[in-house]
Amino acid sequence: MNGNSRVRRVCLTVPTNRECAATLAEVVAEAAYAEKHFDVEVVLLVLDSSAHFDEHARVLGAADRVWHLDEAAQREFLRRVIRRSGVARPDLMLDLMLPDGLSYGACTNRAFLLAVALGCESVHRRDSDCYFQAYEGEKVFPIHAELLAVGRRAGAAVATEDRLDPALRELPVAVVGGAFVGAMSVDLEDVRDHEAYYDLVSLWAREGASEREKRELVEESFTGGEPYDGERSVLAVVDPMRVDMHNIAFHGLHERVPLLPARDTIGSDYFLIHVADKARLPGVMHNRHIVNFHTAERKTDAGFLAYHMRFAKFILSMYYLHFIYERMTSDDPAAIAAIVRESSWRSREPNEATIERLERAYRRLGGRFTGVADEVARRREHLLAEARRDMDDFALLIETWAPLVEAARCEAVRPEAADA
Repeated sequence: MNGNSRVRRVCLTVPTNRECAATLAEVVAEAAYAEKHFDVEVVLLVLDSSAHFDEHARVLGAADRVWHLDEAAQREFLRRVIRRSGVARPDLMLDLMLPDGLSYGACTNRAFLLAVALGCESVHRRDSDCYFQAYEGEKVFPIHAELLAVGRRAGAAVATEDRLDPALRELPVAVVGGAFVGAMSVDLEDVRDHEAYYDLVSLWAREGASEREKRELVEESFTGGEPYDGERSVLAVVDPMRVDMHNIAFHGLHERVPLLPARDTIGSDYFLIHVADKARLPGVMHNRHIVNFHTAERKTDAGFLAYHMRFAKFILSMYYLHFIYERMTSDDPAAIAAIVRESSWRSREPNEATIERLERAYRRLGGRFTGVADEVARRREHLLAEARRDMDDFALLIETWAPLVEAARCEAVRPEAADA
């Protein structure tokens, strides 16, 4: 921790459970770019659950201030933080923060706490299945747009266009984000022209959405932006449909509210973008989009099935998340936790109808998707119960987030590590 430093310290983080040496090399270059062009100290935090730790360590050796942590190191840090926080049910808290299974929200929550422990003012997240665009021979690093705005008073933030309500100009910029180019963010490109694509994707629409709204949602879903052709950024309250979590920076907000720690659920890490929207927090949307791609593992039989089961969980989670988004009006953790808990009390019947439509849509797609339909049918009760339980767990985590953050502020990442 470096509380006496006059240089702004920021955390550039990549959570990964796969081989991603090429991506890490790009992020090392992004960190170097940030320090060359801005008065910042960049901590590069890689949370590595993969079997390629040593290979990744060789790439990361080219950077300064790297924290490359395997799951054992992450777990040991979390245990100390949870113990110091004094929160109830410490075993459950550890499971929500580092579950036995994939969780997009939980891995980013760990990055949030580690960034606090490292004395970082903002968190800048990238994913392991992306790289950066090039323009006129130079890499297009998102951190450039992020550091011009995140954490600054909104009235002093740098953007090429200002659409912010004047009443919000004294607030700090809470979120800066861009989108992506390349592959769709959800791997459905191969069936986008199939007649059942609408049946599948429209399932994540809010209850009561009109047919026109559903068709607009389907058209817009999981698609990116345009290739970079010059700097464009907008100071405004950020539209959650215009930014992606693999191209995002947060200031302050991530210390007040965590992400949904649901396992095996696509989109579980997007909650804070919606909080910023509903609470009308200043933000910036930029066009330094990352390049998204899908790994070969996702195309294997096992990877394909696992991926679409995560998509199924996403569809079922939206029944609860839409309820929350429609009622959320602030970034007050207590108010948000109460709404999240209330969402879990709702009748399960609408979601039971949704999972039946989900199974039918997969079956209509045919081919490999028939196996997904079979698995959705086989795991029906488990999926429905888990989607509801995820919300109860989330409410509990929100209620305990403040003491966890304060405990992290007082903990070293490793016991033997001196303050940096």
